[in-house]
Amino acid sequence: MFAHKYFVFVNGSTFRGCVNQIPNLILMANRKNITIKDIARMSGVSAGTVDRVLHNRGRVSEEALRKVLAVLDQIDYKPNLIARTLGSKKNYRIAVLVPDPEQDPYWELVGKGIQQAEAEWRQYGVTVEPFFFDMFDKNSYHLAAEKANESGPDGLLIAPIFYHEALPFFDVYTKGSIPYVLFNTNIPEANPLCFIGQDLYQSGHVGAELMHIGLQGDASFAVLHIYEDMHNAIHLLEKERGFRDYFQKYNGQYAHNITSYDLSNHNEEEMSEKVLRILDDPMLKGIFASTSSGTYIAASLLEKHGKNGIRLVGYDLLEKNLGFMRAGIIDFLINQNPKRQAFLGISHLANHLLFRKATPPLSLFPLEVITPQNLESYLNSEPALVK
Repeated sequence: MFAHKYFVFVNGSTFRGCVNQIPNLILMANRKNITIKDIARMSGVSAGTVDRVLHNRGRVSEEALRKVLAVLDQIDYKPNLIARTLGSKKNYRIAVLVPDPEQDPYWELVGKGIQQAEAEWRQYGVTVEPFFFDMFDKNSYHLAAEKANESGPDGLLIAPIFYHEALPFFDVYTKGSIPYVLFNTNIPEANPLCFIGQDLYQSGHVGAELMHIGLQGDASFAVLHIYEDMHNAIHLLEKERGFRDYFQKYNGQYAHNITSYDLSNHNEEEMSEKVLRILDDPMLKGIFASTSSGTYIAASLLEKHGKNGIRLVGYDLLEKNLGFMRAGIIDFLINQNPKRQAFLGISHLANHLLFRKATPPLSLFPLEVITPQNLESYLNSEPALVK
């Protein structure tokens, strides 16, 4: 007997399948009414087995686990749709180790992502506790990491911007069987549940390609690392490596001289003097700023001293960066979406802790290139991602 194909319209949604799948598809379309008994019937196991899988308690055979997880994946199982029917009394704590949001607008966006995730998961017994550190003080990172670990979290979301200080704690998390997610900066020696962010090497590669568009003749480029300890910031070194490798690959008939500048001094007057000397190079055709805050600092100095046709490529849709792009100072921005990174990191941990939901080892964000021409359309079409 042949299974007839059909289309079903439920609540404005269209589903396509076979006749014998109609009950399941209607159930999928009305997920708010899903119960443990529904999942058990679709899985071919008992309600007790489903309960043990969802609450991560008791013994479950590999075959039964596979069947239940397959159904959960099929119905796009989400805790906010069926949490009220699960009856789980287990509470989980997620510690978040990030720079102080008050220090930098990039980390302020991260803070907003943390707050959004906390509000969404609080009703399901998940609490989120931030442990902030001084983004300019590696000792502050160490102290905050110790406090986070001593608090006894069930999982951690970490922005390990201080490479050497972060390394010892990964062994601690592994030995304690504490799942952790990294974002913003990927550490090769770590073994996280997931890394969330961009391929930073490719990000630098794209930055160089944007710099190279329409370029003719010999040229000098400046890579500016502003307010960062370059010996401890592998995420920025990866961007620079990608930037350099691009021009090494496409060097062609022209000479491209790339100079890296470590502008970690916080004195604005000294910073301005150093940048002014960089701008005095008559061969300088472009500046690649490796951070979002470094982008608007470089833009302000270019505006102050006159851009003179120097191309500026930087990062992120911060309010100051938007203003400089609209003024014609910033040519390209690569959007890293820090708010979304933090929100997704907490959501991955919550799904893992509550429902043992599989988490991809890499969650790489696209390299979104923003120009003066597409800026307004991007802001209007994706407000939730940038506000």
